Amino acid sequence: MSLPVAILAGGLATRLRPATESIPKILLDVAGRPFAEHQLDLLQRAGVRRVVYCVGYLGEQVRDALGDGSARGMRLQYVFDGPRLLGTGGALRRVLDTLGDAFFVLYGDSYLPCDYGAVETVFHRSGKAGLMTVYRNDNAWDRSNVVFAEGRILRYEKVSVPPPEMRHIDYGLGVLARRALEPYPPDEPLDLAAVYRDLLSRGELAGFEVPERFYEIGSPRGLDELRGLLRPK
Repeated sequence: MSLPVAILAGGLATRLRPATESIPKILLDVAGRPFAEHQLDLLQRAGVRRVVYCVGYLGEQVRDALGDGSARGMRLQYVFDGPRLLGTGGALRRVLDTLGDAFFVLYGDSYLPCDYGAVETVFHRSGKAGLMTVYRNDNAWDRSNVVFAEGRILRYEKVSVPPPEMRHIDYGLGVLARRALEPYPPDEPLDLAAVYRDLLSRGELAGFEVPERFYEIGSPRGLDELRGLLRPK
């Protein structure tokens, strides 16, 4: 693994209040430990050595809890959103100089047990500016939002009633080259979903199908599911 990982952890986590009124979502207790530690364990096992946290709301707590990563043999860095909320894409645009030419991106509330090395390899071989991982969801865990066929993403759109051919969902792990974000103005609000849609429209978005289901702590149901998965047997 050679690419760093950008973790988007600046959201307000309103769906989990009151639990997140005084603690950021990424530090919520999951099976006796802050969720972020479980996420870092997963990334460390995958071979990741450098993580850049894009933080905002209560971000100082994240930095104080996780430190510089040296105890794990990792390097953890923190970049704060600033006085203006920039959104998921805007936060990434802000940290381009820290991340380098290409990087993984995932959300601070996602637990994604997949083959990160294979994802990185497919991204490099594609020659494209971005890659989205997808999962055959069939609306089971959330609404499907991707049409994926013959190894290609044909459509990416969040709609209230997905058409029958929309069977996959954005898994939550992406890879972006610096050039995917450079055209957007810095320090302006930007949604990562809009970046993916723009890449797809230009034929610059590769796809990778993941067989393992995703887990998340963005909702009470998801939090309970992950606690059950990670609870010591």
